[in-house]
Amino acid sequence: MRALVLGGGGFIGSHLVTALLGQGAHVRVLERPYRQRSHALPAHPALEWMEGDFGNTQDIHRALTDADVVFHLVSTTQPQSSNEDPAFDVSSNLLATLNLLEQLRKKKGTTLVFVSSGGTVYGRPQQTPIPETHPTEPTCSYGIVKLAIEKYLALYRLLHGLDYRVLRVANPYGPGQEANRAQGAVGTFLSRVVNDESIEVWGDGSVVRDYLYISDTISALLQVAVYKGEERIFNIGSGGGHSIREIISAIEEVTGKTAQVRYTAARKFDVPVSVLDIKRAQNELGWQPGVHLNEGLRLTYARIKE
Repeated sequence: MRALVLGGGGFIGSHLVTALLGQGAHVRVLERPYRQRSHALPAHPALEWMEGDFGNTQDIHRALTDADVVFHLVSTTQPQSSNEDPAFDVSSNLLATLNLLEQLRKKKGTTLVFVSSGGTVYGRPQQTPIPETHPTEPTCSYGIVKLAIEKYLALYRLLHGLDYRVLRVANPYGPGQEANRAQGAVGTFLSRVVNDESIEVWGDGSVVRDYLYISDTISALLQVAVYKGEERIFNIGSGGGHSIREIISAIEEVTGKTAQVRYTAARKFDVPVSVLDIKRAQNELGWQPGVHLNEGLRLTYARIKE
């Protein structure tokens, strides 16, 4: 396999690149010039690091050369920042992805795997766990743009035969997750507890989310890349949910430290519960999450201490 990983220097990307190399793939990474290469990425003769702009037609054209599968992990926004500047969200993510699709329509035999959002495309759930057939009513620009990209993927398949798969991923966490981000509660909370810093929680900590350890996220990406069935969209989650308060309690248990928690006003776009139904991925991909929350927290904590 010759794989192109767009955003291969990020949290998910660096783990995916390492896994692909372990399977014997040739991997090309396209990353922004100011993104430093992660220390987690091994020095490997089959790894090609290419600097460029995801929104630049020439850079994308060069990166796509000889690619059998393209993993699209790029996102320039997070749920909160996307609402602050929706125009930037649309131009840097949706329009840039359309540029990628225009390049792919000229190529045959290339599969696109897009990482969408299991936490934002559905909006306020009418039922839990949430199946892929659930109505999609995002409450933030981030989710709207992810969903719009999904719709354009379907359009390009209809018009041009594009081969694509979408993973609606829950909330991945694990070693290498950047701390102090507005997105990624586990990594931020763990880092702050370890460093005796306070944790800021929006609302009362009762919101429930689906948290997925990074190795389970990567196994889903690898399996969907070689999937030949008819389904196009898959929920990828842990199969269960935890409130923010439960996450903090589990972190305290793993670290043996008491978290300093500061509660602030809830955000308008946060839905109370988001837990994904993963039966389709289990049945079609033969995929199954294998790392429970406490084990995942211990593994992440051990890496932070290192």
